[in-house]
Amino acid sequence: MLPALVKESLPRLTRAIKLLPGDDREDAAVILAEELSGITAMVADKFTNNRTAEGIQRAVNLTIGGVSLGLEEMLTVDSDELALDYLVEQGAELAFQAGFRQLKDLAAMPEDTLIGEYDNDPMYAQRRLRDLFFDICYTEPGANWDGPSKYQTQLKQRQEVQAVVRLANWLRRHNAEGAIKDVDLNAEGVIALAIIFAVEGGGRIVARTGQKEFERFVKAVRKAKPDYEAGFAALVAAVPEQHHAVLLHRIDLYRRSCTVLQKLPGRFAMKTLWTELENYAGSELDADYD
Repeated sequence: MLPALVKESLPRLTRAIKLLPGDDREDAAVILAEELSGITAMVADKFTNNRTAEGIQRAVNLTIGGVSLGLEEMLTVDSDELALDYLVEQGAELAFQAGFRQLKDLAAMPEDTLIGEYDNDPMYAQRRLRDLFFDICYTEPGANWDGPSKYQTQLKQRQEVQAVVRLANWLRRHNAEGAIKDVDLNAEGVIALAIIFAVEGGGRIVARTGQKEFERFVKAVRKAKPDYEAGFAALVAAVPEQHHAVLLHRIDLYRRSCTVLQKLPGRFAMKTLWTELENYAGSELDADYD
């Protein structure tokens, strides 16, 4: 049985440096080495430890990934020759800055649709950035590296989360009973409430509710027997187009599986429906009954 073939995928910086012996530009290697030393010293000072050999080595490994990530961003062609040209002519520091800027933008995006006050804390934000830096950029110079694919995977995931959070924040600002300004946010809960209450019709936006209002809603729906689809359409019409993809996906999900909407027309007790609603809206519900 033949052994599995493993495709070599070295960091872009390593691949470019391997071409230096054949490069005829005067002092190219010296200039690049000086720049990389400067970047490593900065990384050691801010992220590892510039007083120990281990700290310096970890900074070297982070520098390799950081510069390589920047090269992936700045160069549209997978060419080691072009990467070396960029490093010599534009500078390794520029590449590192480009890579680190990607990480900062990524760290600023929400990881989860549950957001609390700590998410905006500067110390927590710095820790998130450091964790991403290590997770994506830490690599040995001669080891296979999947930093760019890790970055793209996390970027896609966070963009999806960010789209959900932005819709929830828009719904909060346009809540029928007045804007909701709480720091804590259960984005999925806000969207669930808006979709469930939308079946009453009229495009009225509900981003938070209590038991009294929910009881009124249930009685009104059971009496009027509105067309759910018309209510969904009115909600979509009230929301800006940039949020439609997320909203339509959630509407389709709740149309098929939301137990509150399924039990709403029946004879289920109000307590049962409220318990079901808690499963969807969670912390976005007001406890207005003792």
